[in-house]
Amino acid sequence: MQANSLAVKIRTLIEATVERMGFELVAVEWLGGPQGGTLRVSIDGPEGVSAGDCADVTHHISPLLDEADPISGAYRLEVSSPGMERPLQRMADFQRFAGYRAKIRLVPGPPRRRYTGTLKGVEGDEVRIEVDGEEFSLMLEDIEQARLVLDLDEFAALSGAQVQEIDHDDQ
Repeated sequence: MQANSLAVKIRTLIEATVERMGFELVAVEWLGGPQGGTLRVSIDGPEGVSAGDCADVTHHISPLLDEADPISGAYRLEVSSPGMERPLQRMADFQRFAGYRAKIRLVPGPPRRRYTGTLKGVEGDEVRIEVDGEEFSLMLEDIEQARLVLDLDEFAALSGAQVQEIDHDDQ
């Protein structure tokens, strides 16, 4: 099973549980191959995400994964916050973060696979991104991986975190 279709299957399996717990399921990523790997689940909440939140979500979704058994063999489950390089997987993500910089990698096949630029939102089934003054339309199904490229201030604004600046004055 391809990594993207596996991620979609797992998202469908766990999303309602994660949302009932008060979190947004940001991303599901399979890192590895048929001989094992890591299932990375990124969550976010209105107040951010603590280590305890990650442990609680792990405790609630592990039985769902064990029962449905979407991954044959052993694997490691990681539940974490999305971090500065927030994954983008759904059309709503690309619309929500229009105006922010992103890196997009397409599945093998197209002549150009990598785009780094400013998201311009969505149009129909296409993600729009501007790279060096030129706008591109990419089909969501062709996107293998997409992540935001945030500076510290943008990350703080999105996460609601307070960035404390300390002025070191030798006087």
